[in-house]
Amino acid sequence: MVTPPPPPPSAADDAEHRARTADALQRALGSLSTAATQRMESDVAWFRDLSAEDRSWVGFVIQAGIRSFVEWWRHGGEDQPADTLIAGTVFGAAPRALAGVITLQQTVDLVRLAIDVVEANVEPLLEPVDRAAVHAGVLHYGRELAFATARVYARAAELRGAWDARLEALVVDSVVRGDADAEVLSRASALGWGQGRGVCVVVGDVATSRPAPDLVGEVRRRALARVSDVLCAIQGHRLVVVLGGVRREGRPGTDDDGAQPGVLDAAAAVLDQFDDGTVVVGPWVEDLAAAHVSAREAVAAHAVAVAWPDAPRPVHALDLLPERLLAGERGAGAQLLDHVHRPLAEHRSALVETLTTFFAQRSSIEATARALFVHPNTVRYRLAQVAEVTGCTPADPRDGFTLQIALALGRQVVRDGARDGGREGAREELGPTSA
Repeated sequence: MVTPPPPPPSAADDAEHRARTADALQRALGSLSTAATQRMESDVAWFRDLSAEDRSWVGFVIQAGIRSFVEWWRHGGEDQPADTLIAGTVFGAAPRALAGVITLQQTVDLVRLAIDVVEANVEPLLEPVDRAAVHAGVLHYGRELAFATARVYARAAELRGAWDARLEALVVDSVVRGDADAEVLSRASALGWGQGRGVCVVVGDVATSRPAPDLVGEVRRRALARVSDVLCAIQGHRLVVVLGGVRREGRPGTDDDGAQPGVLDAAAAVLDQFDDGTVVVGPWVEDLAAAHVSAREAVAAHAVAVAWPDAPRPVHALDLLPERLLAGERGAGAQLLDHVHRPLAEHRSALVETLTTFFAQRSSIEATARALFVHPNTVRYRLAQVAEVTGCTPADPRDGFTLQIALALGRQVVRDGARDGGREGAREELGPTSA
């Protein structure tokens, strides 16, 4: 004769069964938590290395996890415990800082150990008829708790990423505004900025077709393949990139393998992350504290870059000094004097006179030689010296434009200096130069 299966328990019987087992587990909550903590101390090396405060918080998490299971079991043991409930009741017991002390893998190990301890100690606490159901509930809840753990860490990482992005934008904005004080440097250090020497700032139009997080992440990835440090932020229509670990001098293709790139080489590493248009790189500066100088130059040059439609990409901010002067930037005039006119005026050869005559004779070497009563080779030699001391080739249309602007400015300063009794005082009216 076959014995018929027992009828399924009624709702009242199930509630009574869950209340009975939950009460038994609740009474043993302290002993279960203690057993789990002792197991951690004996079996888990990283737990022993924690500070006393952090070990205490881990104990609270274990206790909260066991208590959360008891309450979940008492109220029906649904198939899918609410993720928000688990995160709030279990991990809400510890401060957020604990997520930076214990890794995700360590937390999963902690959850697994707590479940093992509960399973190993639950049988003496329960009636034989209750043990199988509670065992199944423990396993199910433990799996859900492990998933919730991963989600907690994922959300923490997402929040940290968002916070880092805001902090990075704040640091870059401070650099652009010239407010890179000790607090800003400390914030940059928190973002991973090292102590490497050599910094430049790159400015260009932002590629609006790409999401900002993707753009900033790709800029960082490409930059770190060539330099040691990078900060990046989108400011309206403008993308600003601060690069660290840059060589003072350099042109594309001139740096050795493994060596620090020059400013133009460093900018070329992130060039394709900007929108179409001119990309300007500011001058080299010593460190992040002085990066505002490079930023000021790059921003000023980018604002007038439209006046030079055939500018190379990237272009150095100093190459746009004529356009910056025409736009009314007083400091650009002082830099033109320092970088172009003064080296010509102080040279032992008559470079200013030769260059002035050369432009007046429509760039004809022979006509210049006749006007100066010298041999054409003398003119050629002097023009080569102009290129050497200024970096501008007189026969090149763009360089010739820069030289003519510098000569005109120099004549004004010399005239005003003669009237005012000193050239330097007239030069100071043009504003400060960059470092």
